[in-house]
Amino acid sequence: MAPVALVTGGSRGIGAACCRLLAAKGYAVVVNYAGNKAAAESLAAEIVAAGGSAAAVQGDVAVEADVLRLFTAADALGTLKVLVNNAGVVDMPARVDEMSVERLNRMFSINIVGSFVPSREAIKRMSTKHGGQGGAIVNLSSAAVTLGAPGQYVDYAASKGAIDSFTIGLAREVAAEGIRVNAVRPGIIDTDIHASGGWPDRVAQVRDSLPMKREGTAAEVAQAISWLLSDEASYVTGAILNVSGGRG
Repeated sequence: MAPVALVTGGSRGIGAACCRLLAAKGYAVVVNYAGNKAAAESLAAEIVAAGGSAAAVQGDVAVEADVLRLFTAADALGTLKVLVNNAGVVDMPARVDEMSVERLNRMFSINIVGSFVPSREAIKRMSTKHGGQGGAIVNLSSAAVTLGAPGQYVDYAASKGAIDSFTIGLAREVAAEGIRVNAVRPGIIDTDIHASGGWPDRVAQVRDSLPMKREGTAAEVAQAISWLLSDEASYVTGAILNVSGGRG
């Protein structure tokens, strides 16, 4: 059976680009989605039509039972070797003194807990301590960590700052157990996450202020993630790679 890759938030944007690339590299892919069933199933069908193996599986990464179901689906496909903690949310631009506890709980549950729990389950399968054969995890951070996102979403920046710390700590915790853990920090990328946060024209508004005078693509971020997951990065763990076109 093919090695298995699980990509959270895999139905669109950077997650979908990762699914396509990992499938092309021979992984059976679990395409996780929260609400966009049609997009996830379409992507899985595309991968299968190209000769690969994929399954679209619904699950909210902030809900433990859903995460457990994702990993049951991964187990059915083969041996888990790769986890991409891609699922995440932004919200409407706001100052901290305007943020509700409900907003903060949603942000931190999905963006932080939603990486911890999938990683916990992946370690149980990958770690040599648990009888596994090793593997690799890549977390999605953000250039917002170094910028702080004032007046926009300091909560999002803070959640991704937690992901940076999580990446470094977990990498060192499981380094001797055959698992590498790294992160990428995307900058302004042309995906619909901006629209989902209520700022659909953000890319166009900030384009001229970017060092390269253009936004990045989901495929460019996926290439960096794929490299970190590959044997070409076999001595890389605890690294945080900026994929931001010089921003941040």
